[in-house]
Amino acid sequence: MGNEEYGNEKVILATAGYDHSIRFWQAHNGVSHRTVPHSDSQINDMAITPDRRHLAAAGYQHIKMYDIKTSNINPILNYDGISKNTTSVGFQEDGKWMFTGGEDCSARIWDLRSRNLQCQRVYQAKSAVNCVVLHPNQSELIVGDDSGAIHVWDLRTDRSEKLIPEAEAAVLSLSINEDATYMAAINNQGNCYVWSLSSGTTTEPTVLRPRSKLVKAHEKAGLKCLFSPDSCLLATTSADQSIKIWRTSDFTLKSTLKDDEQRWVWDCDFSDDSQYLVTVSSDAIGRLWSLEQEEVVRKYKGHQKALVSLAFKDVRID
Repeated sequence: MGNEEYGNEKVILATAGYDHSIRFWQAHNGVSHRTVPHSDSQINDMAITPDRRHLAAAGYQHIKMYDIKTSNINPILNYDGISKNTTSVGFQEDGKWMFTGGEDCSARIWDLRSRNLQCQRVYQAKSAVNCVVLHPNQSELIVGDDSGAIHVWDLRTDRSEKLIPEAEAAVLSLSINEDATYMAAINNQGNCYVWSLSSGTTTEPTVLRPRSKLVKAHEKAGLKCLFSPDSCLLATTSADQSIKIWRTSDFTLKSTLKDDEQRWVWDCDFSDDSQYLVTVSSDAIGRLWSLEQEEVVRKYKGHQKALVSLAFKDVRID
């Protein structure tokens, strides 16, 4: 992942948070080339559509869709009908539908092919939903909530299974690696749980078996967990102002990434070659880390308030 690759339009990096704006960056040199206002609320989460044409921004009571390829600062679509904050957003691999989670205790499916911008399917939890991920089989949504429950919602049968790794410890982030062999969850106590996954085919439901428990992976709340594209690493971020990188071969700690200015680290994403990590934190700065050098190689400065979300697509075109 050299500068030449970062210099072209195939790389998309957007950051957002509490200053009511989305910034798009030239990832290789740290220059912000476009700012989009989002005056209604803070932005809690973002995701890029599989075709790289649109950016979804999840905020208070709505999800707004922006055109990435043009200079239009206005959303082209607005999905609403939600009573509280939308905390999580993502897409089915073919871009047929979008999924979200929110503080209204629900996970939702939105059909992107429909002209009706209303939600098509709802899964109701008993506590605020903090995170939602889609299994690579595209048939199961994994939902983490404030009570400490993880729900596996089978979209084929509409049935769900629930597990509680740690009672009353809010699940703040979930991740499944690309070959669907591991799932990780991190909670507000700083503990990270890892399961081995089996089945989870297009017809059989996923079976989760406990694999590792990273007790006090962080001294404060864990905010994000994410497997690398090559499935060799697991990144965790925290309110303790650090990022930790774990080896998935044995789930031992490989490195701890810290920067003097850095505060709560809310979000992260890997480069496609698993050699770099992009992070955003409460100091309103985005960072590009070299995982080999274990240091910051680029900073993205321009936001005025805490950054809690980023959206990143590297050079690979599927």
